[in-house]
Amino acid sequence: MNLIQYFRDSRAELSRVSWPTRAQVLEGTQAVLIFVVALTLVVWMMDVGFSALIRLILQGKIA
Repeated sequence: MNLIQYFRDSRAELSRVSWPTRAQVLEGTQAVLIFVVALTLVVWMMDVGFSALIRLILQGKIA
């Protein structure tokens, strides 16, 4: 297989791909952004909680 044939086959394969519509792309992007924001909030809350717990342990208030 030579390089030119490779590019021809690639182009033919790309013409058979079912590309998403703009609305589908926007919907997927929105879902990912919502998930990232939610996960960021969960990790932030865990960080605050563990920091407070470690602070109490180091101050000797929790044995």
